[in-house]
Amino acid sequence: MAKKSAVEKNERRKKLVVKFAAKRAALKAIAMNEELTLEERFKARLKLAELPRNSAANRVRNRCEISGRPRGYYRKMRMSRIALRELGSLGKVPGLVKSSW
Repeated sequence: MAKKSAVEKNERRKKLVVKFAAKRAALKAIAMNEELTLEERFKARLKLAELPRNSAANRVRNRCEISGRPRGYYRKMRMSRIALRELGSLGKVPGLVKSSW
């Protein structure tokens, strides 16, 4: 089980990403538009830098829905390899067969 504080910090980051997504996208569009003057683009970059760092989408970490584990994460299942193995052994994941030889 992951630290509760780490899981909660990641949840706060997800909320910030949603809150600032539109503003961040608009400022990025202005900053990348080569038809505008350099001054306008630079001002957009400065405003983008003033936004909270945790509002950037790449700061959010993929974590297991069950245990909160950040490593060994399967995107399709939204869980870690360990949680997937436990549920597979219990027969709770349809189509998953634990290999044995």
